[in-house]
Amino acid sequence: MVHFIHLMPLCIPDNMSRQPMAISDEDYKKVNEAITAVKDDGKEIRSVFESYYEEEIEIDWEVDAAVDALSIFSSRWTVEILATLYIAGDRRFNELRKLLRGISSRTLSDKLTKCVETGLVDRVVETTSPVKVTYQLTEHGRDAGRLLGPLVAYMKIHQGRVTRHSL
Repeated sequence: MVHFIHLMPLCIPDNMSRQPMAISDEDYKKVNEAITAVKDDGKEIRSVFESYYEEEIEIDWEVDAAVDALSIFSSRWTVEILATLYIAGDRRFNELRKLLRGISSRTLSDKLTKCVETGLVDRVVETTSPVKVTYQLTEHGRDAGRLLGPLVAYMKIHQGRVTRHSL
């Protein structure tokens, strides 16, 4: 016999205490259809990769490659920085720091440097007086945001952050 236990979080972060976003039935359906299409694409991609397996070692290689590819997103604050730039657009350092409540200047600087090194973010320097530095997603960063968008939407719905609003 299988028992399912649903654990509730012990504390709710400030940004989680907001009311869910209520969207129309029509838009809710569109979002779910897009998520389903992405899931179907994911299945197709998996089957293509699986068709190349000849030995068990190749599965290990693919797992390692997947973990390596996603490692940039597993670091604390990196996802938050990328999501902020994706949603809010180009930002200066202090604007990012204000939007990312709780991040230290040192951590933000380190994480932005890593995002620039991995090609997800550009650091644009304007040689005005005073010098103006803006951070923006590269094309690679925007593509990653677009690809992660369906996953984020799925998780928002699953967590109750987005709900259906019937008129």
